This record gives sequence, structure tokens and C-alpha cells, in this order.
Amino acid sequence: MAHKEDRRRQSIFIDGMAITMRELRHLRHQPVLLLGEVVFAVLFVVLFGYVFGSAISVPGGGDYREFLMPALFAVTVFFGVTTTTEEVARDVERGVMDRFRSMPMSRIAVPLGRTTADMLVSIPALVVMVGVGLVVGWRPHEGLAPALAAFALVILLGYAMRWVGVVVGLYVTPATASIVVRLVLPLAVLSNAFVPTEGMPPVLRTIAEWNPLSSLITACRELFGNPVGTAADASWPLQNPVIATVVWSLLILLVFVPVAVARFRKPER
Repeated sequence: MAHKEDRRRQSIFIDGMAITMRELRHLRHQPVLLLGEVVFAVLFVVLFGYVFGSAISVPGGGDYREFLMPALFAVTVFFGVTTTTEEVARDVERGVMDRFRSMPMSRIAVPLGRTTADMLVSIPALVVMVGVGLVVGWRPHEGLAPALAAFALVILLGYAMRWVGVVVGLYVTPATASIVVRLVLPLAVLSNAFVPTEGMPPVLRTIAEWNPLSSLITACRELFGNPVGTAADASWPLQNPVIATVVWSLLILLVFVPVAVARFRKPER
């Protein structure tokens, strides 16, 4: 019985990696996807760091670009959910998912391979963003280990959000997907990414402080030693951002991984 379970796990890993490599090989024919991630990262630094930064002050003092950069790291990876949603919807429309279903492979392998590949594609954009941040004056002040922990949290929540993208992509058409992904920008704006939450109206402030992205951004700011801008009366997720980020990520995975696998098995729209 144990041997059978080991073979099953091995099959999931092998099949998942095969799908991952398939998706990564497609980048040779679609380099614009990777280029778009990088350009998007640079534009965000210029737009928010220099155009808006002069008009925004950080509570408690501190440089706005140091306040901003951890948010941009998180937002860059977080936005990857849009790519996953659109690519999965296109695969469904073109019959790629039907071909995968006809193959003798684990049912979790396809969404696992897709989310892993998309997460790997977003890492170069994150590296570029870090380089741009260093150029404009951002620094991690708490040392290597906390900085690595911050980036691990970015990747963890970003990966969890890829599973949300898989589920949405399996349910919608490509045309609908392009509309759905526009909702990601308001979700990013309604957080503490660009401005502190304490000046927001009560309802919006509550939503922003319970936004998983706000927890991740606050955790990164603390771990990097950058200005945090969190009010003393902030909600629990901003008072315990590292724990909250891990909890949010695990909850998203616990909900959306089974839904993605179930939807892949039953493709009826």
C-alpha cells in the first residue's frame, strides 16, 4: 500500500514537471510574455516612485520609495494571476485541456504544472524589480535571512494566487477572462501598497487591512526594515503580517487546489 502511494506521488511529480517544462518551452515562441513582466515592473517603479511619490508622505517618516518597493515586489508577483487566468482560458478554448484529459496522467498534474511554470516566469520580473529598487535607493536593512524570508512570502502568496487563476480560467472564456482580470488592479489599489490605510474611510480601511496583499506588503516592509506606515489601531492582519500572510496563502491553496482539480475532471461549462 505504501509502495503504491509512493508511485502515485512520483507520478504526480513527473507529470507535473512535464507540464511545467511544456509551458516554459512556449516562452521561446512568446517572449513578449516575459518581456511584458519586466517592462511592467520598471514602469511601476517610475510611475509610483517618482510621479506619485512626491505627493505622498509616510506616517512616522521615512523615504517613500523605500515604503513603496516592498509593495511593488508583492504586486508584481500578485498580478501574475491575470496571466494564468488568460492562458488557462485559452487552453480550454483551443481544446488543449481536452487533450490533457485523454492522456494517462494524474489529474492534478496539469494545474500543478501550469501554476509552477507561471510562478517561475514571474521570478525574472521580480529580480528586475529588485535591481531597479536598488538603483532608486531601496535597501533591505535587516540582513540576508529576513530579506530571503520576505521574498519567500512573496512567492508563496503569488503561487497560491496562481491557483485562483487556474480556477477562474477553467470557468470562463478567453473574452470573459480579459474582463475578469481587470478586477485585479482595484484589488491591488485597495490595499496599503501605495498609501497607508489609516487615512481611508472606515469601510474601505477594513477591506484594505484584511486584503491578503496588505498582509504580504506589511510583512515585507518589516522584514526588509523599510518604513511600515501601519497605524497602532490597525486590524489583526497588519499587526501580525507574517502569520497572516502564511495563513492567507494556505487558506487559498486549501480552497482552490481541490476546486481546480475537480473542475479539470469535469469540464462542462
